[in-house]
Amino acid sequence: MLHRPTVATTAATGALLVLSGCAPTVPVTVAPFATDPVCASVVLALPRSLGEGLERVDTDAQATAAWGDPRAAVVLRCGVEPLGPTTERCQSVTTPQGPTIDWVVVEDDGDWTFTTYGRVPAVELVVPREVAETRSTSFVDLLGPAVALTEQQRSCL
Repeated sequence: MLHRPTVATTAATGALLVLSGCAPTVPVTVAPFATDPVCASVVLALPRSLGEGLERVDTDAQATAAWGDPRAAVVLRCGVEPLGPTTERCQSVTTPQGPTIDWVVVEDDGDWTFTTYGRVPAVELVVPREVAETRSTSFVDLLGPAVALTEQQRSCL
């Protein structure tokens, strides 16, 4: 026969497992250089929120972060392949009281991809169409302090 503490412990453990099963996790493909130690610092320095409706949610890959609805989340990956010279649009984004980060911006079928230019390790942010259609992507400036932890080797012209 089970004693009360064991029953209570079992019930609490079961409840915890049920609740953790409800926590949304965003599946993300790990970047090739995600093991760079700087990526851990970048992810730890990222904001909890990118604005209303874009609260941080869990991911299942190293050196990643996501915000918003897990079915259409804004996803950041640190350790992507650094970009070489490109003819794509390169945008310098200055953060309030912070650094300027150069991003190469590509729109593809409504999804927006921002990839740091001239920084190692490189960081990529994907804003899905569902988010881009309903809000500005100006929240990219909130990532500046974390992304500035990467080494700047080049900048936009």
